[in-house]
Amino acid sequence: MSSVFSALESSRNGLSVYKTWLDAIADNIANVNTVRPAGEDAFAARYVVAEAVDYGNAAAPGVGNGARVSRVAFGPSEGRAVYAPDHPYADEEGLIRVPDIDMNEQMTSLIVAQRSYQANISVVERARAAYEAALRIGSR
Repeated sequence: MSSVFSALESSRNGLSVYKTWLDAIADNIANVNTVRPAGEDAFAARYVVAEAVDYGNAAAPGVGNGARVSRVAFGPSEGRAVYAPDHPYADEEGLIRVPDIDMNEQMTSLIVAQRSYQANISVVERARAAYEAALRIGSR
């Protein structure tokens, strides 16, 4: 990491990744009960794919500048066919299509993403305090 403020840059990158991950999880949870006709695709869960930023560059081998979102991938859109003959979207066989989203997986991911976001906030707060202390020392 090349600058004095590299801790802030790495944490900023991490905050961006975890915010995107939290948004994707929220979208998945919000659509867990989305119903579609049996002949259509179900809601496809969102998954965030992250990658290292400048990991192992020439100036600092083995040290990177955090992470970034490389893309958002979509889960399978087949979903599950559920028998609900009274539902307005039911076909002639009484089937509707619902997403195949595992709420346990989503809640576990939510906790991990929240804790990681909080850890990056903590790094920002501590780096800011260290930089402020250095400025106070330098101004004497």
